[in-house]
Amino acid sequence: MNRWTRFNIVSITLGFAFLYLPILLLVVFSFNESKLVTVWGGFSTRWYVSLMQNEALLDAAWVTIRVALISATAATVLGTLAALTLVRHTKFRGRILFSGMIYAPLVMPDVITGLSLLLLFVAVDMDRGFWTITLAHTTLTMCFVAVVVQSRLLSFDQSIEEAALDLGATPVRTFFEITLPVIAPAVLSGWMLAFTLSLDDLVIASFTSGPGATTLPMKIYSQVRLGVTPEINAVCTILIGIVTIGVVCASIVTKRREVQRQRDEYAAAAVG
Repeated sequence: MNRWTRFNIVSITLGFAFLYLPILLLVVFSFNESKLVTVWGGFSTRWYVSLMQNEALLDAAWVTIRVALISATAATVLGTLAALTLVRHTKFRGRILFSGMIYAPLVMPDVITGLSLLLLFVAVDMDRGFWTITLAHTTLTMCFVAVVVQSRLLSFDQSIEEAALDLGATPVRTFFEITLPVIAPAVLSGWMLAFTLSLDDLVIASFTSGPGATTLPMKIYSQVRLGVTPEINAVCTILIGIVTIGVVCASIVTKRREVQRQRDEYAAAAVG
């Protein structure tokens, strides 16, 4: 039986403090009245009001959200198809190469990925902007979705699909009515992961962006080099809130689906 020693408690406390204390300070100082981000001048929401009037940051935020939504959706579709191919079709020519290409972005440094995509867009004479960032983020996040969905498919009971096919259902109908509802929590988790990675990306977006397509991380980085302002704290706090709410909602939905699936299995076993 594992016991909580004083060393373990202190180690975990220091670890969580190192990770989350800076974030907590950022959130607290976003409500600071003072213009100095390190001096507390009283509680105020003036910087959130000022943020709503900052068109440059708002435009960058809108670009970031659109890129994240489109790239996460595309990455989820492609990543799910890639996971199905790796799990269901284990014997085809080029499988090793295909799996290597799927997993490569997981271990590839962002600088190399961004530079290679930049060279690709230059070679095909594609103007860099919104769509090049979207394509780059889709390439980056697709592998994460494939890994998450593949882990769920490995434990999937294929006899359910076989039963549906024996009863006359087409493969497409079987996928949408049998397979997809079962792996939906993994697909949703993959989408959330892709969305978060896209929101957070700075390096790849810097290589593949162009005029009129500045993402929020790029805008924040360019302003931080001149000094951190309370508006930066405010916009970062909003991002933290969005990601936190999304993760909580996804966890609740996933938990409810899992509970419902277990109830359906128990009911089917009882009837059988």
